[in-house]
Amino acid sequence: MGDSRYNSCRGKPLPQHCKYSRCGAKKVWPDQLNLGSLGAMCIVMLFLLQGCSRSSKHEPVTLSIVDQQSTTENFHQYELQELEQFTRETGIQVKYLPAPESAGEQLALWRELLRTGAGGPDVYGVDVIWPGMLGEYFIDLKPYFRNELSAQFPATVQSYMVDDKLVAMPRDANIGILYYRTDLLQRYGYRTPPTTWDELGSMAARIQAGERARGNKKFWGYVWQGAPAEALTCNALEWQASEGGGRIIENDRTISVNNPQAIRAWQRAARWVGSISPPSVVAYKELDSLNLWAAGDAAFMRNWTVAYSDGKAAGSPIRNKFDIALLPGGMGGRMGTLGGTGAAVSRFSSHPSEAIRLVRYLTSPDAQLKRFQLIAGIPTRPALLERPEVREVNPHFALLSLALRTGVVSRPANVAGSKYEDVSNAYIQAVHSVLTGEKAAPQAAAELERELVRITGFKTGPPPSNSAKP
Repeated sequence: MGDSRYNSCRGKPLPQHCKYSRCGAKKVWPDQLNLGSLGAMCIVMLFLLQGCSRSSKHEPVTLSIVDQQSTTENFHQYELQELEQFTRETGIQVKYLPAPESAGEQLALWRELLRTGAGGPDVYGVDVIWPGMLGEYFIDLKPYFRNELSAQFPATVQSYMVDDKLVAMPRDANIGILYYRTDLLQRYGYRTPPTTWDELGSMAARIQAGERARGNKKFWGYVWQGAPAEALTCNALEWQASEGGGRIIENDRTISVNNPQAIRAWQRAARWVGSISPPSVVAYKELDSLNLWAAGDAAFMRNWTVAYSDGKAAGSPIRNKFDIALLPGGMGGRMGTLGGTGAAVSRFSSHPSEAIRLVRYLTSPDAQLKRFQLIAGIPTRPALLERPEVREVNPHFALLSLALRTGVVSRPANVAGSKYEDVSNAYIQAVHSVLTGEKAAPQAAAELERELVRITGFKTGPPPSNSAKP
């Protein structure tokens, strides 16, 4: 949801064969599913009538998995090959089930499937912000992966922990980063990318003015995600956390969002709109900003690590003309929002032991390395980032590894639990109203604070004092 992978397929529509179920003979297309009870129940009926997740005692065990939608044809094919290899090694059959393309629709479908208590799907792909909303339906994986948790980035493990229960095993990680044009920085006399938001603003304005004077009238200094969607939560959280403005709701259940640092961060972003960022940025999602950036029409872009491969693609006008860095920061440091996915086992699975075995296979070091090579996501094991074959492909992993240790901010998904959707939606509407000029930032923050109290029942208070660095 606004994090680890684009459900818009990173610039291209999904190929048709990526959209249907391999479960049984009948193909079920995501765009035919009503993403409430009807769509979920249709899939459940397939399980019950075709036996997708159950087998007789004389047949090999067959598991079913429903995963977040593939981003590219190559990755979809890899996923199928990965499951086929698992079958060759274990004898356990696996059927890959359909999913809608958007993360919000996926969450709705996952929740409805799990609420039925059906024996399948056995394994679920889980976004990093879903554990608090779906955790009650999944097996605690901690007893089975206890010895492997210390090999993971602590932030990724923590994001899948709910009440000391490991809801899912981390499969890949992601973090918000800054993309910048190396050729343009050199042209305008900059040796390094910006380290603060104020530096970003001044650099973006100067480069934008220069490029327009050179004839590119549609050139912009900075593109990001301002649409009223989960990606805006990620962007705005980075703005305010890096200024010491907290993380909306703190781990101790304190609603901290109504504070001067957060308000100033929102106000600064509102000033970008129409100046260094397009007026339409308030409607941009990841793919929108990526398209403008990949066309060579922006100096800086905030996006996820998976956007890296798009700029490196053959024929790209910015190929070999860009680099990545940590996002700019302020009094609170330089912060990127945590993204990524994990693999969970339904507590209603008819074959929990085999399902846990599949999760172990999907989250193994070898599987993570192959996945990294296809979608440029980040392995969740720091040791993998030290391997020569990984560093050769992306020498910036040392930087990203440091970010995941010290410069990551997590959305308040687990502390908000089942109410996170409402929390995030309220935050999105408040920030978006500031970006569009509908409301002043102090008014929006005060109203948001009252709304979050109503939603959660939590107390209000300032962000932790250690959230701002001297």
